[in-house]
Amino acid sequence: MTLKEKTEKLRVIKNELFALEKSPLFSFRQANNFFPVIGEGSHEAKIMFVGEAPGRNEAKTGRPFCGAAGKVLDDLLAGVGINRAEVYVTNIIKDRPPQNRDPLPEEIACYGPFLDRQIEIIEPRVIATLGRFSMRYILEKFAVPEALKSISELHGKIFSAQAPYGPIVVIPFYHPAAAIYNRALIDDLKKDFAILKNYR
Repeated sequence: MTLKEKTEKLRVIKNELFALEKSPLFSFRQANNFFPVIGEGSHEAKIMFVGEAPGRNEAKTGRPFCGAAGKVLDDLLAGVGINRAEVYVTNIIKDRPPQNRDPLPEEIACYGPFLDRQIEIIEPRVIATLGRFSMRYILEKFAVPEALKSISELHGKIFSAQAPYGPIVVIPFYHPAAAIYNRALIDDLKKDFAILKNYR
């Protein structure tokens, strides 16, 4: 698939998400003048980061990881010599849940297929999950047997999987926001992110 074709297919997804009235979060988005947060970065990225759901800053701007957690992510990327523009960053849930609560199963069911399409369009070689919800979704999607284990057991581990376009690896990470509330996790994140040096 050419870059032009990828860009066009991602534009179609964006338009569909803007008009997604069947979403359980559509009315909350409309009531607050929020934007859906589709994703951003290189459409030919080798590494795709998948978070959980947008926060308030993200929903106000339509950009993923642009608040405090985004600053942590940027610092982690810089620490391993990766330019954020080279990767693709998105979430499972494309609209902000009220009070930044955890995603509900019906929300994951609604938005998951859009993430699936993004993966097939971008064709990353590495899917780096950020947080337990994205970890569970991606590991289950690619039939990784360890999918039901906890993030404390699986963070920083490398799992081989098969995507429709070829072999990939999935690497679970703690969510950058977790390091804001628990500074002890920043060392785990730095150590785990060092793995990505092998996949640039």
